[in-house]
Amino acid sequence: MSKPIHEIEAEIIEEFELFDDWMDKYKYIIEMGQDLKGLPEADKVDDNIVRGCQSQVWLVPSQKGEMIHFEADSDAIITKGLVGLLTRVLTDQRPEDILHAELKFIDAIGLREHLSPTRSNGLNAMIKKMKMYAFAYERREAGGEIREAGSETEDWN
Repeated sequence: MSKPIHEIEAEIIEEFELFDDWMDKYKYIIEMGQDLKGLPEADKVDDNIVRGCQSQVWLVPSQKGEMIHFEADSDAIITKGLVGLLTRVLTDQRPEDILHAELKFIDAIGLREHLSPTRSNGLNAMIKKMKMYAFAYERREAGGEIREAGSETEDWN
């Protein structure tokens, strides 16, 4: 069983408190991107692209019991680190927990204020897509049509 979202966020906040300046924090984000497993080329398809990101970001959800598991990749190393942070927090969580996650760690570590506007928009797009998948999964479990959650979520499992 995965840790609750708020515990994972607290760990991330604690990790970022170890760094004195933003250059060190960026290096840490880059390291997270380098540590991210990535995706096989077969998953780097148009249906898995997160729209709204300056660089290419692919996000692949899957169901593990009642949990949603995310795998991700990006062609830009900082963006790969950002999606790595998000997957660390939101993967293997219940859809309702993902939907209600406030992701307070983003502001607590000062991330939003230190990202360029385009990267910040990309971060928001990644969060939106992950929450859309959670909504679609929750809808499907309730017997609703996934199509109602947004057409780009129709075919995932």
